Amino acid sequence: MGRVVIAEYDAAQNALRLAEPVPGLKDHDKVRVAIESSEVRRSAPADALARLQSLNAPTGDIDQLLAEIEAGRR
Repeated sequence: MGRVVIAEYDAAQNALRLAEPVPGLKDHDKVRVAIESSEVRRSAPADALARLQSLNAPTGDIDQLLAEIEAGRR
């Protein structure tokens, strides 16, 4: 059975602070925790393309790349 419980992480105390008690959960019960950070930023495709362009890496269309790979196998 899964539940969603909101908690804050206290790094100084190395502890999770729950917003409210969890019914049926006793001290030292083992729980599984999934961490979701509100600071995770998903980049837009345009941002990803701009990042690739900033690397000045070689680019090409897929047919050209596949042809070069196949030529290298011969």
